[in-house]
Amino acid sequence: MSRIGKIPIKIEEGVTVNVDGNLIKVEGAKGHLDLELPPRISVKISENMIHVGRKSDSKVDLAFHGLYRSLIKNMVEGVSVGFVKELEIKGIGYRAELNSNKDLVLFVGYSHPVIIKKPEGITFEVSENVNIRVSGISKQVVGEISAQIRKVRKAEPYKGKGIMYKGEIIRRKAGKSGKAASTS
Repeated sequence: MSRIGKIPIKIEEGVTVNVDGNLIKVEGAKGHLDLELPPRISVKISENMIHVGRKSDSKVDLAFHGLYRSLIKNMVEGVSVGFVKELEIKGIGYRAELNSNKDLVLFVGYSHPVIIKKPEGITFEVSENVNIRVSGISKQVVGEISAQIRKVRKAEPYKGKGIMYKGEIIRRKAGKSGKAASTS
């Protein structure tokens, strides 16, 4: 049985949820999101609660039950509160800034700046030239863009330079430990 799928989702104040066939629409103060449900999953709304159901107890239906319940919960949370990922840059001369289009420009040791285009519904904030804040209403898009930013220059384990999530711990490795050159 899907334990996650059975938990009802509370509809926050100021959020409206509409189900039209297999399409669920969630609107709130921050924006609106849509999700198309597979025919095996059903959604019922009653008394500020969303109940997600399934047609059978097959393995696929059980997996989809929990998945779509989590996706709907993230939609409700996203339009009411939003999602944020914070990254930090470490390294001499490494920095970030916003250009006139509000795109993110990264200077991380390459011969050219790396530009990350701002997708619709996402906002970038840069503080102290090394702290990046990615925010938006879709948890998937915020996570995807944050991963793309991190992928530009992953933090390496020898010097700890690069882009990492705030609070991420990079396990450091020891460098070379060769013998001293002997002259004979």
